[in-house]
Amino acid sequence: MKINNGTRESMKTFPNRSLLLAVCAACIGGTFQYGYNVSVINAPTTFVHNFINQTWSDRYQSDISEHVLTLLWSTIVSIFTVGGLIGVTIGGTMSMMLGRKGALLANNIFAIFAALLMGLSYPTGYFELLIAGRLFCGINAGIGLCVQPLYLGEIAPTSLRGAMGTGTSIFITGGILSGQVIGLNELLGREEKWHLLLATTCVPAIMQLLILPWFPESPRYLLIDKGDDARCKKALAQLHGAAGCISEWEEIEKERNICVGFKAKKPWELFSDRTIRWQLLTILLLNAAQQLNGINAIYFYADYLFKQAGIPSEKIPYVTIGTGACECVTALTCGLLIDRLGRKVLIAGGYTLMSICCVLITLTLTLQDTSPIIPYLSMACVFAFILSFGLGPGGVTNILTTELFTQSTRPAAYIISGSLNWFSFIFIGLAFPFIVIGLQQYCFLVFLVICALMATYICLVVPETKNKTFLEIENSFQSNNKKKANAVDGAGAILLSTSI
Repeated sequence: MKINNGTRESMKTFPNRSLLLAVCAACIGGTFQYGYNVSVINAPTTFVHNFINQTWSDRYQSDISEHVLTLLWSTIVSIFTVGGLIGVTIGGTMSMMLGRKGALLANNIFAIFAALLMGLSYPTGYFELLIAGRLFCGINAGIGLCVQPLYLGEIAPTSLRGAMGTGTSIFITGGILSGQVIGLNELLGREEKWHLLLATTCVPAIMQLLILPWFPESPRYLLIDKGDDARCKKALAQLHGAAGCISEWEEIEKERNICVGFKAKKPWELFSDRTIRWQLLTILLLNAAQQLNGINAIYFYADYLFKQAGIPSEKIPYVTIGTGACECVTALTCGLLIDRLGRKVLIAGGYTLMSICCVLITLTLTLQDTSPIIPYLSMACVFAFILSFGLGPGGVTNILTTELFTQSTRPAAYIISGSLNWFSFIFIGLAFPFIVIGLQQYCFLVFLVICALMATYICLVVPETKNKTFLEIENSFQSNNKKKANAVDGAGAILLSTSI
């Protein structure tokens, strides 16, 4: 039985309950942890400074210098990105050795160990435990960002792959919002409880260990990588129901037949494979741009803009929660729209809107003191930028990384794209303060160029992947490559005949 695109669209409009719960179980201990640990460290900044001051004084009978304190705090914050880079490099290997589900379950060991170290730092008087704990948090986040999108992309039916894939961005933003809320003074954001706040990273890990074992391994991994027909059929029946599993089985079996004799590729092998060079270039650009598009600059300027608008300093954390809620809403909206409008429309449109916002933010920051209404316009531009990011790059990038590759190349592609994403995260963290000092508000013109170039590249190069199987997407890129090669050959023949 052949399934065409129109049939796929009409097969399902809402996921099977088991599939939806499996997505939630994977995400709560996966990318939720990344968002949570990025945001939760902000609330106890002053309290950790005081703890380091007191510990240093008790240990060495002298006050700590401002430079050493800044260095220690910067290390506590930034070691997370080093851990993330380590995590993403081992995540792909773990997903091949232990399976997608197995890798996610094993990854919780890092989160629980990190929570134990950070929770014990205050009672024992060792601030070094905070550095070690944050490193393990980063490793956990890096593995989660690599393996979880793999699992979501491989368990979802073709017609719902986009919506299920946005679970990655939904739970990242949910983690950010949760960290902001739990870090309020009314909850765990008080001086006597800051170490408990950081230790709460164990809660999502324990939840995943209790829930995820009830759901199956990735059917694609079971059939293509392990050759286990029986477990694959059982997994498909649980995830898609008896009626929906037939077409998915046929698609996976077709991909297995094509992949016979092919082993999972190593990351360095992808760079020498000319058949996937455009897919590889696309995910490299998308993942670099996800960090370099200005979203970090928006959060850097947010507090300043809120103060300029007259919001008291003690109320700014509550307004910041508004930005987190804004991200959550846009991620959910992206999930509802992605299988209707398509990936290309959302991500190209998102970068286009972000380009416009960069121009408007530059203007409003330049004219900040000319009118009382300008700060409020700046705030509106901040929220508009976050909305545009959530609807486009924030929600679609990870889905495209899954969709542009087949089973033998996908884990390696995630290692490469994830490593570049974390490298870009580290680079923007180091370079952005100097960019702001040098360009001030005009730094958004740099992000304008990046966003505009990405929108152009997506429109010209990236095909629409909505309702297409992984093999159909691969064929789309190969046909584009042939057209470009033929165009080059045709141009060469014309030049040759002209010269003759």
